[in-house]
Amino acid sequence: MKKIYISPSILSADFARLDQECKSLQECGADWIHCDVMDGNFVPNLTFGMPVIASIRRYTELPLDVHLMIDKPERYVEQFARAGADIITFHVEATQNVSQTLRLIRSMGKKAGLSVKPNTPIGTLTAYRGLFDMVLIMSVEPGFGGQTFIPESTEKILRAKQLFPDVTVEVDGGINIETSRQVIDAGVDVIVAGSAIMNAPDRKVAIDRIRKGR
Repeated sequence: MKKIYISPSILSADFARLDQECKSLQECGADWIHCDVMDGNFVPNLTFGMPVIASIRRYTELPLDVHLMIDKPERYVEQFARAGADIITFHVEATQNVSQTLRLIRSMGKKAGLSVKPNTPIGTLTAYRGLFDMVLIMSVEPGFGGQTFIPESTEKILRAKQLFPDVTVEVDGGINIETSRQVIDAGVDVIVAGSAIMNAPDRKVAIDRIRKGR
């Protein structure tokens, strides 16, 4: 059985204790740390930018899984790479320069990810085959944590695994112990979970259960 990677989102973390939060996630068995960057334009929420990524980088050795929910992400790829991102994912809907942006990420020595909103067909990404290392499937509308999982997302995961068998498939949105089984059965490789982990009484137990889907 393949290992399911868990990438907890720090959107629900206590930012006054960010160093301790990152150490806690590492000690509790997280594989990556998911950083949701929102600009208040591409999505209706505003979070954080490069300085926070640079701070997190000092507190953990875990790969930083940086999800750019911003317009024209090509403007900031180099800054996020220098801040310490290991994986930089952006939305196919966010730029007219998708291929160039993917190449730029890789030129910085980082893994390139491409994400789709719930209403964007996964087949849209075939135009960029060979240019990305990961597909991020949004299983809620991007912008806010704590939303309800969209069940049709499992079909998108299945299709992504068919279209891009050599690419890592990640899912983000509404994932908890119950819904993790659905995405695992669909073949997902990486699960992003926010409040289900960050607000759990025991984060280690939450991570273990989400990883196992039970």
